[in-house]
Amino acid sequence: MGLSAAAAETRIGIAQFGKHPQLDETVTAFKAEMTKLGVSDAVYDELQVNFDATLIPQMVTKLASNSPKLILAVTTPVAQGARQIVGNTNTPVVFAAVTDPVAAKLTPSWEAGDKAMTGASDLQDVASVITFIKKLLPDAKRIAYLYNPGEDNDVAVLKLMQEVTKAQGLELVEVGLDNTNDIPIRVGSLAGKADVIYVPGSNLVQPAVPAVAAAALSINIPVVNASAQAVRDGLVAAAFEVSYTKVGQNAAKLASEILAGKSTESLAPIKPAYEDHAAAINEAVLAKTGQKVPDSLKDCGCFVK
Repeated sequence: MGLSAAAAETRIGIAQFGKHPQLDETVTAFKAEMTKLGVSDAVYDELQVNFDATLIPQMVTKLASNSPKLILAVTTPVAQGARQIVGNTNTPVVFAAVTDPVAAKLTPSWEAGDKAMTGASDLQDVASVITFIKKLLPDAKRIAYLYNPGEDNDVAVLKLMQEVTKAQGLELVEVGLDNTNDIPIRVGSLAGKADVIYVPGSNLVQPAVPAVAAAALSINIPVVNASAQAVRDGLVAAAFEVSYTKVGQNAAKLASEILAGKSTESLAPIKPAYEDHAAAINEAVLAKTGQKVPDSLKDCGCFVK
């Protein structure tokens, strides 16, 4: 792990958990946005630990020893490690790609930063997901939600789905899955009971998206996924996912304000809004379920083949 030897007025440390397309996208967008925001003299010391959590303290300590103006901590484990090591120093930390900073005890709430830390979340906004589904399938009234009752994140999203669908006058069809072997039967039972299936970022269900897609196609129900890869692979009709470019840009906005003199406590963590998500639509897969792309999405620039 080598540090840059260059000197500049604005030295920024970047602590990354490991090389990964979404995390790399976050960092690239962060640096580009910092330049756009006028931080043109920045020098970045970038380290990563190949997803070895035991090396996080060493990485953060090394970055902190170079006296940066601030540290960008990418992912929850890295942000938690940074908080422990530099939390009592004068080095502010901006996190990025942290799903729930409140649950992770990085910030006291969504309304305020911590005394040494704030940042940009990658928490998917359920209301925005439902808004997209309604745009894609304006006639859909019944949304099936596939989830693992034993997974905390799945249950947390379920509660949000219940609130949002109720508020918007939609029916939520809850489909709990204990194991992936049940998918063909459970999805097949949705015939005549659901107009669209939403698959969250579930550790159980996401790896089984091919099985979900096949079962849903057999009963002509379109699937909207939390990740766009299944859309690009021609498995599901659409996806609505958090843009990690936006996450990086949001982190940069906070970082530039800190460099301008604002305290981390005065800056609330940024939660992704509708415009911080990216849509992906596979028109051919959508057509297999007898659906067409509405005119309102014709110019979305989000079609994949």
